[in-house]
Amino acid sequence: MDQTLTLEEVRSPDNAVEALLARHHADMRAQSPEESCHVMTSGALRASGARVFALRAGGLPCAVGALKPLDQAAWPRDVDWPEGGTVMELKSMHVARERRGEGLGKVLLDGLTAQARTGGAVGLCLETGTQPEFAAARALYHGTGFADCPPFGDYVSDPLSVFMLRRL
Repeated sequence: MDQTLTLEEVRSPDNAVEALLARHHADMRAQSPEESCHVMTSGALRASGARVFALRAGGLPCAVGALKPLDQAAWPRDVDWPEGGTVMELKSMHVARERRGEGLGKVLLDGLTAQARTGGAVGLCLETGTQPEFAAARALYHGTGFADCPPFGDYVSDPLSVFMLRRL
């Protein structure tokens, strides 16, 4: 079976992609208390202006993620805004359970980073959890050049959240 990996922007409804986004939403809701859970539904992602992407293996989606534009006005005052472009927030990165451990998170992150650069972004930021369930995600982000930063946008300091920035 062809397992060629491709990253594509999902501009119209795709049931398999929507199922992965719904699984991500359910997982995040189950792992974090309401006040510390910042996951967005598929509809809310799109309404925010986020671009949704699917990583496909042999044509079937195996991971999803989104890039949401970040407003400079919402940037932390004590962190310099990366000069020369925009900053995108990584949202809803999720690898299908049956495909975890294959390095697809890194493939997805590399692809989303390339898409952000192509779109003129000079920085990527994100929020993820501090709980043990998020250890692999934190290791991936730190291992690819993300550094911890203060909360941005509508986020506030929370012991269950860590915020990260990577200049591109």
